Amino acid sequence: MSDSGASRLRRQLESGGFEARLYVKQLSQQSDGDRDLQEHRQRVQALAEETAQNLKRNVYQNYRQFIETAREISYLESEMYQLSHLLTEQKSSLESIPLALLPAAAAGASAGEDTTGKVEGCRDLLETPGQYLVYNGDLVEYEADHMAQLQRVHGFLMNDCLLVATWLPQRRGMYRYNALYPLDRLAVVNVKDNPPMKDMFKLLMFPESRIFQAENAKIKREWLEVLEETKRALSDKRRREQEEAAAPRAPPPVTSKGSNPFEDEDDEELATPEVEEEKVDLSMEWIQELPEDLDVCIAQRDFEGAVDLLDKLNHYLEDKPSPPPVKELRAKVDERVRQLTEVLVFELSPDRSLRGGPKATRRAVSQLIRLGQCTKACELFLRNRAAAVHTAIRQLRIEGATLLYIHKLCHVFFTSLLETAREFETDFAGTDSGCYSAFVVWARSAMGMFVDAFSKQVFDSKESLSTAAECVKVAKEHCQQLGEIGLDLTFIIHALLVKDIQGALHSYKEIIIEATKHRNSEEMWRRMNLMTPEALGKLKEEMRSCGVSNFEQYTGDDCWVNLSYTVVAFTKQTMGFLEEALKLYFPELHMVLLESLVEVILVAVQHVDYSLRCEQDPEKKAFIRQNASFLYETVLPVVERRFEEGVGKPAKQLQDLRNASRLLRVNPESTTSVV
Repeated sequence: MSDSGASRLRRQLESGGFEARLYVKQLSQQSDGDRDLQEHRQRVQALAEETAQNLKRNVYQNYRQFIETAREISYLESEMYQLSHLLTEQKSSLESIPLALLPAAAAGASAGEDTTGKVEGCRDLLETPGQYLVYNGDLVEYEADHMAQLQRVHGFLMNDCLLVATWLPQRRGMYRYNALYPLDRLAVVNVKDNPPMKDMFKLLMFPESRIFQAENAKIKREWLEVLEETKRALSDKRRREQEEAAAPRAPPPVTSKGSNPFEDEDDEELATPEVEEEKVDLSMEWIQELPEDLDVCIAQRDFEGAVDLLDKLNHYLEDKPSPPPVKELRAKVDERVRQLTEVLVFELSPDRSLRGGPKATRRAVSQLIRLGQCTKACELFLRNRAAAVHTAIRQLRIEGATLLYIHKLCHVFFTSLLETAREFETDFAGTDSGCYSAFVVWARSAMGMFVDAFSKQVFDSKESLSTAAECVKVAKEHCQQLGEIGLDLTFIIHALLVKDIQGALHSYKEIIIEATKHRNSEEMWRRMNLMTPEALGKLKEEMRSCGVSNFEQYTGDDCWVNLSYTVVAFTKQTMGFLEEALKLYFPELHMVLLESLVEVILVAVQHVDYSLRCEQDPEKKAFIRQNASFLYETVLPVVERRFEEGVGKPAKQLQDLRNASRLLRVNPESTTSVV
């Protein structure tokens, strides 16, 4: 298509009164057939592609201009800030001229004369060219170890050093020189407020340190900010001076041969030729546009593209020298790397949305690892996941039965932990093993968060032992699922729950003891009459579930049971306590559970033995002996056997208790107690 035809078509399409429907209608009427329409369509398509290319070029050009404008604005902002800072300094200097730190004021004054300024004894210390006062103010010095107040001082911050002067009480407004610290060997540390000690900061000058207190928080903040700014400015100044000193100087003009008739030929032989510095080709288009391309990638959140460009550059410059052009390029690129790192760090911050699970962090984590920031990536990933777990637990609604809430809590927490572990293994495979240690520490911290929510709902609310046992069982089962990925945190949950479970066992033990003592106080030593066969059948089933298989021999005619209500109730309550406690059992609780059982059993055994010794009625005495036989020969062996099955080893204390009871039954008339 000719240029004139294209221009005419473009003007026609760009006209204000253009109507597409009318245009197509006229075109259809004027065309000779399908071929004309196809050719016209190709012309329109070519024009559309040309327009798209122009638009893309204009957008890119405008974007580059936008970046340049933003950079210029940033430079202008920095210059305005510096100008404002200089004006502030000038104002401060003008206001403090009468009290400024000046060497001898009078012309011709000798070097041994006292300074005319407000600080005595520092005349020879402040004669560096270009030195000026940046900031000053009153401070109170404290002793570093015991925080006792030492003295009032005045600090003078110069552009290259910090001068500390003490007050002269008899001479108002005058100070005596105390110390001078170069800023490049001085470290400033913020001291956390601990009332009444507040508004303090520490100066570290190896091997000593000093603590000062400002008048208020605002002045303290000003001291910290101006000290850091002055140290940074001094460091930048000295770095520039070193770079200027290290920069190659122009070689002296070479005298042409013959211009010096006195030059000896031997001198020519001794002259060493200059070694020409190896050059690195940086003229390629992708290198020239690299800083701008990195800006575009960062602005468009194309993190992978940005890191790919950095890898390409590093691979190209590998094993190449670093002349000034390469250093300049590196400086530009390093600034982009810093910006990219900041963006990636923000992507992983807990302030961002926590939705999407751990996979949502993979993009930022992988790029940080490629940038060589593996430790930072690990720290930020785990911090992000900790915030997500905390938020998920906090958002759980506490409603309905406790066991239902615990099921939800375990599902949310352990599912999140499992997903985090899998994502961690994917992201950090092949990295430093220290990251895996950090994950184990994080998992323990997360487990502590879970146990806090678990204990608050289960143990602090004084739930029954059976409910607590079921809840702990659910948590253990979920914890064992982590074994699928080789992560065993069972010992951690045991260690974190042991104190609460001990408290629950102790509380329930006390409840059983008090209930048994109460029944003992009302004991009449009479047989039980259950009134109906159904009630008797139910009792037989309960005893069978408790492990008492020979209960039939203690039942009589009709609905009678040849045992005391107190002994039967004690048996059911003790066996129920044992079964629930075994659900809570782990090795750290062995002695706690065993001692609790012994205490509970002793209450019933002592009551039976005492009644057997004190009862005078032969019939009642025979009935008491029958109850004692049931306790010693049926209940105690069942308790002993069930305990051994539950924990995997016999209990010597229970065996000793049964043997002591056997000795007592041999001589029932004895008044010796079992205890």
